[in-house]
Amino acid sequence: MISASASASPVRRTLAAELPRRIGRQVTVQGWLHRRRTLKSVAFLILRDRSGLAQAVVTDPEAMTMVGGYPEETVLQVTGSVTANPQAPGGAEVTSPVVTALSGPAAAPPFDLYRPAVPATLPTILDHAPVALRHPLLRAPHAISAASVAAFRTALDALGFTEIHTPKVVASATESGANVFAIDWFGTRAYLAQSPQFFKQAMVGVFERVYETGPVFRAEPHDTARHLAQYTSLDAELGFITDHREVMAVLREVLAGMTSAVEHHAGEACALLGVELPDVPNRIPEVHFTQAQELLAAHTGEDPRGEPDLAPAHERWLSQWALREHGSEFLFVTGYPMAKRPFYTHPEPGRPQYSNSFDLLFRGLELVTGGQRLHRYEDYLAALTARGESPEPYAGYLAAFRHGMPPHGGFALGLERWTTRLTRADNIRRATLFPRDLHRLTP
Repeated sequence: MISASASASPVRRTLAAELPRRIGRQVTVQGWLHRRRTLKSVAFLILRDRSGLAQAVVTDPEAMTMVGGYPEETVLQVTGSVTANPQAPGGAEVTSPVVTALSGPAAAPPFDLYRPAVPATLPTILDHAPVALRHPLLRAPHAISAASVAAFRTALDALGFTEIHTPKVVASATESGANVFAIDWFGTRAYLAQSPQFFKQAMVGVFERVYETGPVFRAEPHDTARHLAQYTSLDAELGFITDHREVMAVLREVLAGMTSAVEHHAGEACALLGVELPDVPNRIPEVHFTQAQELLAAHTGEDPRGEPDLAPAHERWLSQWALREHGSEFLFVTGYPMAKRPFYTHPEPGRPQYSNSFDLLFRGLELVTGGQRLHRYEDYLAALTARGESPEPYAGYLAAFRHGMPPHGGFALGLERWTTRLTRADNIRRATLFPRDLHRLTP
């Protein structure tokens, strides 16, 4: 029978990764039973904790009989002496162990978590995510995401930004579109926020430079490997700018910081997945939307001129062009048509049909959208009128601009897309904890 620990006294825990520094000492390791191999006169227990794997060697016949009843994924505590062994994980193992179960016998996982590869389809992984994500390969992208978010904060903190937290239930749609989730808010119609755009612009009037990390919701009926209905947006907004290129310069610093942090703080995860981190150029190459269309027309056999946006195939081609011509996996496309940008976007001086906005392409996919915003109250009224919209639903948002707002702009970066492109995953859901899309609301 497997017994639970009866001791309530604190345990000084040693992590698996620390064992090589504890040779000759008594330690207590706690973790999940990742793998058990039982031979005639010895049993090897491989424990998994947040730092890696640890091996315990059981030779006592009675203890071998007891540990033989521990199913994989049972949570164990192992106390023993650390002995050097080059063949053990990390070059050290726990010998003469006392093994105690800290959980009941674990039910079998949906697939073997100890195997080097993942022998399961994506639906199986997503259906059983709380357990499936224990596999080191499936856990690794989320370690990369965590390092990325921490670096996003660090980079912007260093540039004088203030972190904010804004509502995710709003009274009006941010993007003037229909792709919103409507909800009943105590008898009043409300929406899940498409972005923190209105709030972060208002906070430029308070802090000048702000950022937020949080969920956003898009009721777009996409069923693709690159879209989600809920994702994590890394947003920034800054005041007292000249135009959108100052926003692009800040974004470049953020990307450099995120890439460096992933290398230093999620290096093991990168190595496990074979991640090749990009070089972030001191100046990311850029091409105006009209020039991008000329390139596509000249070299792809297609003529997208006159279209208000870039198709996914065009984004891929332009990324390949930037890599060939500039040696960069990043490319700014600037000057998108105003018709395809939200009403708060600042037009391009001299060419009002185009905008002071940009998308950042990374490895063939749009990763970031940003630009300069309107900042004068009367310009907002004119922009809404030109689109045939009433300013009334936006009264609360527009009020800030009646009280003096500086020229400002910002950007939004999709965390899951960033991680997907870094890891070259074939589906954004592999870089998403508990994805929400057209078909999935659980687990």
